[in-house]
This record gives sequence, C-alpha cells and structure tokens, in this order.
Amino acid sequence: MERVTLTQILNHEVTQKFVKRSGLAHAVAVSEYAFRLAKVHDVNPDLAVKAAFLHDIGHYTWYRNGKWDYSLYKENDIHAIKGAERAHKLLIRLGEHPVNAKKIALAVLLHTDSYLPEGDLKLDPLQHVVALADKKDEEPGGKHHYKTISDEEAEERLGKLDRLVEQALKSENQKSALAQSASVS
Repeated sequence: MERVTLTQILNHEVTQKFVKRSGLAHAVAVSEYAFRLAKVHDVNPDLAVKAAFLHDIGHYTWYRNGKWDYSLYKENDIHAIKGAERAHKLLIRLGEHPVNAKKIALAVLLHTDSYLPEGDLKLDPLQHVVALADKKDEEPGGKHHYKTISDEEAEERLGKLDRLVEQALKSENQKSALAQSASVS
C-alpha cells in the first residue's frame, strides 16, 4: 500500500472545502509543528502531520447578526467530533491504511477538550503531539483561523513536509532493519 501524502490530502475536494474554511495557514503551520514534535515524542511523523493537518476539518462557522461570534462558537463547538468523522472518511477514500486512518481520526477527535465535560483526558503520544502542535499556533479569539496562505505556498510547504516524512520513515526502517539483523546474529 502506497503512502497517502499531504499534497494528495490537500488537493482533495473535501479538504479544499473544509480545511480552507477553518484556516489553511493554521493547518499547514500545525502540521509543521507536529513534524518537529513527533521526533521529540517518538511518534510516527506520517501520522502526526496528517492528523495535525486535518485537526480542524470539522469546524462549523458560528455567526450572530451576520458576524463571526467566537463566544458562540466556544459555547457550542463540536468540531473535533465532526472532524474525526470527516478525516477518517477522507483518508479511507484516498487509500490510507484503515488502522492508520483510525489512529489519525482519533488524534483529530482528541486534539482539544473544548467539547468535553470537565475531566482528565489520557492521550496517547500521537494525540498528545497533535494537541501540542495545535496549541503552538493558537492565537487569542481564534485569530489563527484567519491567517492566510496562498494555495501555492501551502502546496510547497506540505510537499516539503512530505519529503521530510519520507526521509524520516526511511531512516526509521533502516534502523529497524539494522536492529533486526543484529538480533539475528
């Protein structure tokens, strides 16, 4: 099974509609943070960047009197729930391995606790990385959703991340193969 890339995800019509609505610049920035954090937390970088890129795919727009109302949004938000469903469906359509699609969808679901009743969440390392990456790009009042980026710049930056992920996965596979051959000897 061939790896689904960030640029393939970016260019899908579902992504074009929903990720752009929630902020393409934010999605790209969070993916970049997730790549760096994945190394620190020993998390699969491929899963981390995909979950980070798709983390806000479930956003709704909350308006009052024709104007965006951040407090209304915060009060009624369930974007992570809808986002997990959208991310999973999109990834399966693109050919992502079902186990990976589920892991990514769960990281999307748990990247925020804004929709949950009070309580402590126990996040796995991938979920933790995506939540941390999102926080790194957050701005007061949801302003991070209004940063802009051209489609060309987004594709360029995601293409660079795709290449970095490929290198990281190859390096990981080589280390694994060396460790395996050492244990056989």
